[in-house]
Amino acid sequence: MSQAVSPLLPDMDMVSDNACLLTFSQTISEAISDRIAQVSQQLTNLPGIIDLIPSYTTLLVVFDGDHFDRFAICKAIRQLILKSDPKDALQADVREIVIPVYYGAEVGPDLDEVAAHCGLSTDDVIEQHSANLYRAYAIGFTPGFAFLGNTPAQLHIGRKTTPRLKVPIGSVAIAENQTAVYPSVTPGGWQIIGRTPIKLVDWGSENLALIAMGDKVRFEPISRQDFLAQGGNLDGF
Repeated sequence: MSQAVSPLLPDMDMVSDNACLLTFSQTISEAISDRIAQVSQQLTNLPGIIDLIPSYTTLLVVFDGDHFDRFAICKAIRQLILKSDPKDALQADVREIVIPVYYGAEVGPDLDEVAAHCGLSTDDVIEQHSANLYRAYAIGFTPGFAFLGNTPAQLHIGRKTTPRLKVPIGSVAIAENQTAVYPSVTPGGWQIIGRTPIKLVDWGSENLALIAMGDKVRFEPISRQDFLAQGGNLDGF
């Protein structure tokens, strides 16, 4: 792979007989994220494309290698990308999603630990986490799991030394300079500071996940009473 990567024509590497990886940059930025979102949208209707998996600086393109010539598909991908202008990738109508969160020890077992590590009170942690506007840089790990950045510098904390075997659905967590919501019950090693009552994944919806790459996300503190009134569940720990 070349050292300098052009967002106009990203590096393309075959990773299997039915998938290629497009690398747009070696560094993370909102401009690169916008460009990846733009290209993803352009490739959606390309014949033979099965799935598109965007990340921080890359886009994995999965195609039907059994019924389509992979070299022809790769050529078509390059042509579509070359026809598009990175300057048009700026998203004028970026969605802003507000996620209600109940921050409390019974649903956020790591809240006190995070506060102590950061030299803050729990109220300070809640205030800083909810005051920030985050960007969805990548979707992965499990369906609907959005990697959101960047958390305020004062809240930077590493993952847990020993991951939990079971993290309840809706858990709001932080790790390093990122935050996220667990859309399903899975193992996980992030620091859990709260929980949302809303569903991040709707298996009956055409879009499946509430958060898409490029979306802006804000967390809104709610009371325990509001959390329960909105269907929140306190079980899990």
